[in-house]
Amino acid sequence: MQTNSTLLSQLELDKDGFLKDLSVWSEDVARVLAQHDGIELSPEHFEVLHVLRDFYQKHQVAPANRPFVKAIKLALGEEKGNSIYLMGLFPESPAKLAAKYAGLPKPANCL
Repeated sequence: MQTNSTLLSQLELDKDGFLKDLSVWSEDVARVLAQHDGIELSPEHFEVLHVLRDFYQKHQVAPANRPFVKAIKLALGEEKGNSIYLMGLFPESPAKLAAKYAGLPKPANCL
């Protein structure tokens, strides 16, 4: 079994830490990317990441913050589809961090 640092070193990332090859994503890759940022992913994180990956499959774009919150609300309900809940999971920039850990490109309008 690979260690987290071994797996991280094998990933091709852009300057912002996003995967260059979206096809290499797995839940283990998500965990390693998040741990590198000091975040431990929970089942609640993965619930959001899978919704985001489904969104990307349908629309071929990682949503910016407003469409991201709306997609989560539609898929998981009001309780989870709001900025406060998502900021708790993905501090500072929920759309950007969730896209990063979901193995998607950086959303437009995210610094």
